[in-house]
Amino acid sequence: MNLILSAVALYGIYVGALYIMQDKLVYRRDLAGEPNYPLPEGNERLELRTADGETIIGNLVRARRPSRGLVIGFSGNGWNADDCTTFIANRLDDVDIVVFHFRGYSPSSGTPTEQALFADALHIYDTMVKGMAPERVYTFGFSLGSGVAAYLAANRPVAGQLLVTPFDSIEAIAKKRYVGVPVRYLIKNPFRSIEHLRGKSVPPAVILASTDRIVPAERSAQLIESLVDPVLVETIPDSTHVSIYDMVEIDHLLRQSLDSLEARALERTATPTAALAGS
Repeated sequence: MNLILSAVALYGIYVGALYIMQDKLVYRRDLAGEPNYPLPEGNERLELRTADGETIIGNLVRARRPSRGLVIGFSGNGWNADDCTTFIANRLDDVDIVVFHFRGYSPSSGTPTEQALFADALHIYDTMVKGMAPERVYTFGFSLGSGVAAYLAANRPVAGQLLVTPFDSIEAIAKKRYVGVPVRYLIKNPFRSIEHLRGKSVPPAVILASTDRIVPAERSAQLIESLVDPVLVETIPDSTHVSIYDMVEIDHLLRQSLDSLEARALERTATPTAALAGS
């Protein structure tokens, strides 16, 4: 009986610790400190006030050639948004680019939560579209940011979305990783991208790492199966969840993804009834 009680107590401590630590596991603010690279020349610093009184800070890099639209980017959980801005801008010079630091990620204020990040994404979209009136809007989401991009694409008009190392849900990843833990009842940030995108007609492009130990291949595969007519699904050989951004192949795939998304948007403009039928 003592052994049973001890085992139950240890299990309770383990589950309790996971519940308390889950925000730190999801939001790696400790890894997203100072940027590693200088922001592009001409970068404009943005500041938005949220409905609940927080301040989120971001960047706007205007297209250096005639703009094909606005890209709203969402970085990974341990990736400084300034570096994410630079990463996109160094590879695409014919789109306007906006990337904000998640709330709670310096210099943005507040505390990151799933619902807060979702609300901020809508606020960013509404503000930038009103101010810039872009011809088209694309969402780019990287890792955790793919969950935010998926929500935005499901709730605002966008011409297409690029998802890099995406997942069907963080909840599904946690269930596989923490066997025996009642994840569904404990998780505060499930990021159920599959529920946001299943059956949606927003054109997606997906880039995957060949060896991803952060987002298991099955989790990306489940999301891809739910997507309506992806314009591109590519895996970069010999890459991991982190090293994928250093691979030369991603430069080409970012361009190819944007080209394919734009082409699909033009097709839908030409045949609006077909686009409505898929929504």
